[in-house]
Amino acid sequence: MSIPDRRDLIADAAISTVATAGLRGLTHRAVDAAAGLPAGSTSYYFRTRSALIGACYLRLAALSVADVDRWAVDHGPPDLDSAATALATLLHHWLTTARDRQLARFELSLEATRRPELRAELQTAGLAARSRATALLSALGAPRPQRAAELLVAWTDGLLYDRLAGAPAATRAVPDVTELTSTARRMIEAALPA
Repeated sequence: MSIPDRRDLIADAAISTVATAGLRGLTHRAVDAAAGLPAGSTSYYFRTRSALIGACYLRLAALSVADVDRWAVDHGPPDLDSAATALATLLHHWLTTARDRQLARFELSLEATRRPELRAELQTAGLAARSRATALLSALGAPRPQRAAELLVAWTDGLLYDRLAGAPAATRAVPDVTELTSTARRMIEAALPA
């Protein structure tokens, strides 16, 4: 296994560990076990816990950007309908298959508010998502695409948080793609003139 592959494997195992055990459960030893690697492997690549958390931020951003880019390659230039469908599909993916990634992202984001040394990686990760949203909204004709992107990303995060960790999350079913498409369309329409 090459070094980048092993780093991704470790970051993925760390993300899974945070999602299931919280930050208290994030230890080098726990990540080694989750990744199926010999003891000491995680600390070889990420010497400190802060370095491991930073790797999580960057890996989460790379995976999210890959999700967005995968849609763009398949569908070409967006219009309002295709953008709403794409966002709904992404939201559904993040609420189901990639649920653990989102839970870990929320937990790790809170940690960065308490530990200034972690903010740089979190900011780098967040800028990637905002860059993609800005490009989408620019293509849809937003007069101030960066401002519109800030709103769309905030609303998307709010929806994800509410559905995964908010008070009614445990009793509310994950919305289907049709419901999410309607919601996504309203969010995009509201963000466009911002």
